Amino acid sequence: MLDAQTYTPRLKALYRSTIRGALKEEFGLKNDMQIPKLEKIVLNMGVGEAVKDTKKVKQAAEELTLIAGQKAVVTKAKKSIAGFRVREEMPLGCKVTLRGDRMYEFLDRLINVALPRVRDFRGVKGSSFDGRGNYAMGLKEHIVFPEIDFDKVDEVLGMDIIICTTATKDAEAKALLKHFNMPFTS
Repeated sequence: MLDAQTYTPRLKALYRSTIRGALKEEFGLKNDMQIPKLEKIVLNMGVGEAVKDTKKVKQAAEELTLIAGQKAVVTKAKKSIAGFRVREEMPLGCKVTLRGDRMYEFLDRLINVALPRVRDFRGVKGSSFDGRGNYAMGLKEHIVFPEIDFDKVDEVLGMDIIICTTATKDAEAKALLKHFNMPFTS
């Protein structure tokens, strides 16, 4: 059994030992607090079928909890929209916000395990930054994560992954993720 006090995630140790120094040198930063770092990772699953069957949201939340290693929160509709048959407070999806060691562990599994399992994978888009140093990507199938038992899945769901950094520019955030071996296409 690993001792929680002595265990450091692999990517966190890599960041502390080499990536921080490389980024400081690459961008000519004078203060250590200017060096970009990961802030949080938000995982989100929207379940469109929830309008007909609310049990699907519960199933999605359980699967997202398995993927993240942290309990998922069910998201509910803020307004009623008659055209979509949505009522106020109706469960429509789920989300998880990861910080600290769990965030580094998830990023490690995403880059080294899940993304290579995506069918016809050629890399992730390098232009999906928001202008403030945050990166957003989507997966069409949540079953690429090894925690999900393919035989027990009723329906394959997509998910959004947002990686928030302290970088102020997209170039800094992209360099940070490249150092973590994020497979960008361009």
